[in-house]
Amino acid sequence: MKKIAARKITSANRSIFAHACRAVAFGVGGSIFALAQIAHAQPPPDDTARFLAGMPLPKNSPLASLTSDPAWQEHTANFEQAFAKLNTRQLAKLHAWEAQYFPEARNQVPVVFYMFSGPDFLYVDQFFPNASVYILCGKESMGPPPDPLQIGNLGSALHNLEQEMYSSLRFSFFITKDMKVSLDSQELKGTLPILYVFLARADKSITDVSFGSLSSGGQFQQSRGGSANGVRINYIDNHSGQQQTLYYFTTDISDGGLASSGFLRFCDHFGVGSSFLKSSSYLMFEQGFSRIRNFIIDHSATIVQDDAGIPLADFNRDKWNIRVFGTYIGPIEIFKQHYQPKLNEIFEQSGPPPIEFNFGYRWNYKESHVIVATRN
Repeated sequence: MKKIAARKITSANRSIFAHACRAVAFGVGGSIFALAQIAHAQPPPDDTARFLAGMPLPKNSPLASLTSDPAWQEHTANFEQAFAKLNTRQLAKLHAWEAQYFPEARNQVPVVFYMFSGPDFLYVDQFFPNASVYILCGKESMGPPPDPLQIGNLGSALHNLEQEMYSSLRFSFFITKDMKVSLDSQELKGTLPILYVFLARADKSITDVSFGSLSSGGQFQQSRGGSANGVRINYIDNHSGQQQTLYYFTTDISDGGLASSGFLRFCDHFGVGSSFLKSSSYLMFEQGFSRIRNFIIDHSATIVQDDAGIPLADFNRDKWNIRVFGTYIGPIEIFKQHYQPKLNEIFEQSGPPPIEFNFGYRWNYKESHVIVATRN
């Protein structure tokens, strides 16, 4: 298990090795997007991520001049405070829990599926830091590549970015309807700026970014027009030196949406891994989401979720071991119809250890819970 400090979201300087990774992305064999950046003089994506995250930049960065802007300096101060509070209130306590109760966090896994994620890379990285590939998806658009040099009102754009991320940093989940309005109405559009911030603050160095879509056969192709638009971000974990890949797709994963999409075929190429589900609106309790529910069960050795994920009734208890932590008091009011009496029995009978971090829709950690399902 890594020490807590190793995965603490920080503004510590990157290693010399991480700086070199940027050069690799722009050499021979770089992505179409990387070559396009040169042609259009866009900043390297890692510089952009660090700028949006309010973190120090290399002195020769194209964005270095913008760091003297009072708006960016105020943004840096705001994010330093917000992420420091996050570390104290949430992440340090989460890591302590993992050290005692979740040894799976140490495992190297080929892939982690995070369905209904939106741009929440933060928590899947905390629970499964050693995955080779992360596959995230949501209905939220990625937006265009963020370019701080093209922002007209820097102060307003950075303030809006802070507002978009407020609920995730404070409550551990994004408020979908609020985020949609915000993501569509300002200069830093889409989920990509948020993903950049989480990557930079998690001490990752982006080496390559490629946009594309999925063919009907589930192949990621560096062109638009496929069944699901997506982005592939290659990066280095600066602590471990591990090369990792994050995919985010804008796609409909209801049964109807999947019928005309190559998304499940794409996911199937990665085989069996782990899955993460949090604050997913109890969608997999509905008949119209049976395909994605079955895919997760069939392609996961470990599933971490709250009660809004896969219903307990869908786990074959001869094949799955269920561990619970914290307190189950049922769904919040708008989802009260999805209360699970059998899940409540497990909590009452097992006397689960408490958790000291909030998880899912319950912002009070004393009312939160974590469910860990492992295949026998």
